[in-house]
Amino acid sequence: MGVIGCTLWMSSCKQAPEAQTSANYAIMKVTTADKELSTSYSATIRGRQDIDIYPQVSGTIERLCVSEGEKVRKGQLLFIIDQVPYKAALTTALANVEAAKAGLATAELAYTSTKELYVQKVVSQYNLKTAENNYLTAKAQLSQAQAQEVSARNNLSYTEVKSPSDGVVGALPFRVGALVSPGIQQPLTTVSDNSDMYVYFSMTENQLLSLTRQYGSMDEALKNMPEVELRLNDNSIYDEHGIIESISGVIDRQTGTVVARAVFPNESRLLHSGASGNVVIPSVYKDCIVIPQGATVQMQDKTIAYKVVDGKAVSTLISVAGINDGREYVVLDGLKAGDEIISEGAGLIREGTVVK
Repeated sequence: MGVIGCTLWMSSCKQAPEAQTSANYAIMKVTTADKELSTSYSATIRGRQDIDIYPQVSGTIERLCVSEGEKVRKGQLLFIIDQVPYKAALTTALANVEAAKAGLATAELAYTSTKELYVQKVVSQYNLKTAENNYLTAKAQLSQAQAQEVSARNNLSYTEVKSPSDGVVGALPFRVGALVSPGIQQPLTTVSDNSDMYVYFSMTENQLLSLTRQYGSMDEALKNMPEVELRLNDNSIYDEHGIIESISGVIDRQTGTVVARAVFPNESRLLHSGASGNVVIPSVYKDCIVIPQGATVQMQDKTIAYKVVDGKAVSTLISVAGINDGREYVVLDGLKAGDEIISEGAGLIREGTVVK
């Protein structure tokens, strides 16, 4: 019995060192390479201009000159509002102008005659002043009549509602015979200039800081950022690339975000104002260090990797880029080319662990 126990103890002693040395760790040598990462942002799509069209005069719609979705040019006729009362008002205004001209001519003759009679001391200064005042009144009446003519012409021109810009016609909620006025709540239509489309998206404060640090300044970021992609609602990628034109310099206190705007060409008219999608922004890092996320441990706001030094694991604080692809980190500080690190299972490693 004693022989058996001794044999088992000796056997276990022989196996213990073998179990200790059988633990291996994946190790990688740090090298540099170029890396491109992309970040996706929820976005809303708007036309370069979305102009609501309201009538400037009241009346019934006499004619619709366009259809929904039609492409129009600047100055093209969209609607005609009943012109009869406005033509009548213009005729009256023209008649008033002619009457005022005749009244002015009569007042001018009277004033000229009175001045000659005053020089000959036939009439008093009171008569002269009265004639002058009548002349000035006639001039004012002519100016007033001419202003009414201009207003009548404008009102008549407003009965022809024209497109203020190139674009595409939106919905047409009012049809022929509908009574409209400048005070209506809903516009006659919306003309959307969609030759280029503005795509608006929000960035967090941290993302903004990361972008600024990457390029040195916001102005440099806008000049040097690569072209961006647009992922549409059906998860397809829009076939044209866009550029980021502007990033707001004010952070919204409620959301902690800034609004950015990218512009995409839209010759195919595939993009529509009011649609949504995702802006995909690539970030290119040149000659950088890239390591697997499994080679790091997160401790609060710190990121740690384990170097292999003299066969043992030594923890090292590193700094990584604010964006990642979910698999790898771009290391900004803490490692250099040639370092050996544990590339997998860093969360199981302890300081000083023997690495084999």
